[in-house]
Amino acid sequence: MEYVSAATPVPLPSPRSEAAPAASTGRRGLAAALLSGALGAAVVLLASGRTWAEGVAAVGGGRLPLDVEGQEVTGAPAALAVVGLAALVAVFAVRGTGRLLVSALLALSGAGASVTAFLGASGGAALDGKAAEMTGDAAATAASLTHTAWPYVTAAGGLLILAAGLLALWRGRKWPAMSGRYERDGSPRPRKAPAAPDPDRPEDLWKALDRGEDPTRDA
Repeated sequence: MEYVSAATPVPLPSPRSEAAPAASTGRRGLAAALLSGALGAAVVLLASGRTWAEGVAAVGGGRLPLDVEGQEVTGAPAALAVVGLAALVAVFAVRGTGRLLVSALLALSGAGASVTAFLGASGGAALDGKAAEMTGDAAATAASLTHTAWPYVTAAGGLLILAAGLLALWRGRKWPAMSGRYERDGSPRPRKAPAAPDPDRPEDLWKALDRGEDPTRDA
């Protein structure tokens, strides 16, 4: 029968092995928020420039076709998408409470873009305004209104921005921040002392003289 000595060392888990999964999870969450926020902003900006609604206006016994783009209906989604992009970038430049506030702004930007796009889906008021402009009759209105899928695509883009903001609120405290080597605190950096001139190199002697130094002081 074999006996195990009581003095046999028990292997302890390495701190690095425990920290690695947490760091990997943080990077995945960071990448997901980046992708969701950037994709959502791109979708909102693209879709808000497409035709949202169509209709016709009666003019001279005929029918004048009308259409309005998303930004003619409401400029809010595109503006909020730009705010969301700025907030997405700022998430990595701040820490602590600042990151929490910026993440909340990111989420609110997405929610606002989605809601305003959904509310403006019909485009009726914008079409009426265009009918009055095209016919020269302030009382003219658009008829046979139809709307495309682009308002709902815009709203979906806003939801992606919202998801990025919520993810940042939930996991943002564990994400890495901008590297300290890129941050300047205003303190002067120490200057390296010039190396002693080599007496066998005349150019070093001349450089020392130009700096007002005595090249023979260490000789």
